[in-house]
Amino acid sequence: MLLALGAFAWDAALATLAALGASLPRPKPRFGHAAELRVGEWTLLGSYHPSQQNTFTGRLTPAMLDAVVLRASALVNV
Repeated sequence: MLLALGAFAWDAALATLAALGASLPRPKPRFGHAAELRVGEWTLLGSYHPSQQNTFTGRLTPAMLDAVVLRASALVNV
């Protein structure tokens, strides 16, 4: 299970999975908050980065981040 905090981390995770030989879907999966992608044995979960810009503007709320972390926890405990 991989949790990508932000689009930069999402792209880096996709590049890392590709470098490890994973077959990624085409076109490249887009980043978004709570985006979820299954790649082989891995699940990639996206979240907006908890930066001041995102939290002060309300783009990312505590409830939104909690929901993504709970989803990540559920995926790990499967």
